[in-house]
Amino acid sequence: MSCCDETTARVPGTDFSRRSLLKGASLSASLSASLSASFAASVIPAAATGRAEAQTRQIKLAYCSQLLCGVPYEVARTDGYFKNHGLDVQLVYTRGGNAAMQALIGGAVDYAATALDVALQAYVNVRADIRRFAVTGRLPLFAVVTAPKAASQIQWIKDLETKTVGVSALGNADHSLTIYLLKEAGADSTKVQFATMGVNLFEALRQGQIDAGVVQEPALTLLRRAGARVLVNAMDLDDAKRYLGGAYEFMGVAVRGKEFEQRRPEMVALTAALADALKALRAMSGEQLTAALPKEMTTGLDLKEFGEILERRRDALYPETVKIDVEAGKRVEQSLIAGGLIKPGANIAGLYDTSIAGG
Repeated sequence: MSCCDETTARVPGTDFSRRSLLKGASLSASLSASLSASFAASVIPAAATGRAEAQTRQIKLAYCSQLLCGVPYEVARTDGYFKNHGLDVQLVYTRGGNAAMQALIGGAVDYAATALDVALQAYVNVRADIRRFAVTGRLPLFAVVTAPKAASQIQWIKDLETKTVGVSALGNADHSLTIYLLKEAGADSTKVQFATMGVNLFEALRQGQIDAGVVQEPALTLLRRAGARVLVNAMDLDDAKRYLGGAYEFMGVAVRGKEFEQRRPEMVALTAALADALKALRAMSGEQLTAALPKEMTTGLDLKEFGEILERRRDALYPETVKIDVEAGKRVEQSLIAGGLIKPGANIAGLYDTSIAGG
């Protein structure tokens, strides 16, 4: 259901304290049936950064553990923006965005930061009582690329007809977005063979075991270097405008609807801290950005190269404001309808609340 499924999450290692936040949380049978099995049952809280000051408000905020998704939240944590606004925020690293949403609905955390597709499906298909009030990402973290060996034969999205395309899983956001792109290009998506491969597409693409695939960074940079052709890079604002019509709302924060009014002052502080982090990260070096991420989540990465990628992508991936972009949200809705993940005509007006961050 999301790019950030349980196989995508770079969950911190065992030196972070582990406990199940969902133990004892009661989720309805309809929730379990409607949401995919990728709603992982356990989440992992971040290590405490020290004793909270008496005047700070302690809250738990879950997110999917995908590195690009988490940058604004990690910057707000490590650079003190949460504390500057009177909050002691415990980031909870879940195995995917769906697990973060499950934790919110089940009452295990106070807030969930997920891709919009997760919130839309929970709100429409499960009728979850949630409100989305702030945004920290404006582009999907995907690029559709060919295998290096297929670069000369596949030059456009329409050329994917009769080809094998790797996605993380059927029904995930990368799959639905690819179907949307195919339809927009006038291609017959039923003629495309989708191979479900989790997120480990890099080697299969590099070796030519599949014709094309939907990847994130740093796989995109490495495949391009190996000679792959980039058909659509949704992480690039120009490509997003060309193929999606503009910004495509991605990461954002939701709260349980029944707690909205009582948490209003807290949400105002949370959005202000995230706004500060979004502003700050635009001036940070790649080294500073990677340093903000937990070491347990960056083990094995080429930090210098990943830092360069963050510097190159940040202005496109992260908005200048936390305000909800309703038009960008409509583009996500259209892609989910195209992928058959929500029904046309669904009423989503109650999902958004612009009174916290402004409309």
